[in-house]
Amino acid sequence: MTAFLTSLAFVILAEMGDKTQLLAMAFATRYRWQTVMWGVFAATVLNHLFAVLVGNYLTQLVPMAYIQIAASASFIVFGLWTIYGDKLDGEDKATKYSPFWTVAIAFFIAEMGDKTQLATVALAAQFNTVLPVWLGTTAGMMIADGIGIIIGIVLGKKIPERVVKWSAAIIFILFGLFGLYEALPASILTMPVIMVSLVVVIALIYVVHCMSRKADSEPSPESQS
Repeated sequence: MTAFLTSLAFVILAEMGDKTQLLAMAFATRYRWQTVMWGVFAATVLNHLFAVLVGNYLTQLVPMAYIQIAASASFIVFGLWTIYGDKLDGEDKATKYSPFWTVAIAFFIAEMGDKTQLATVALAAQFNTVLPVWLGTTAGMMIADGIGIIIGIVLGKKIPERVVKWSAAIIFILFGLFGLYEALPASILTMPVIMVSLVVVIALIYVVHCMSRKADSEPSPESQS
């Protein structure tokens, strides 16, 4: 019980204001809260089990910097995806599982190398047990991210959809940019490289936005039939 309660309290405190809680908030403005909650739950269960069982050996196989670079780049992709939006016909059927997998994959990647994943490894080693730490850290994540989801629901009802979409996209892209800044070697991060990278990201945002507007203006096959 001590291992469970310690893990629970530690993760709740560590997650307050963390990027995964903010991600939960952002996703809750776009998708149904039940979908976001299940996506967070699935990602947390798998990620923290992974952390407890093999986390100590991960950095021996793949340098943590590479993991953080891949995770950061994926957040930029998620941001661009958010700007473009879901354009599938028959949305209720075609995207029934898409939001769940979007949330689950984003959270799984976000937790790779994050402090809560590393804390899960440390707690499991400290208490020399797997199940109580796994359950405690998972419960702590659900409580902390549940708070983020509630905030996201409230914001989603009071803020126009266009503002919500762009706010969520900016959150994802900023997480990606800051993550790359922290993970890449200082020798690479010269001012010209930083400026060119920002210009490229801004250009991508503009292109994706134009593609989204074009897709919105095209009539769907159902409306033509």
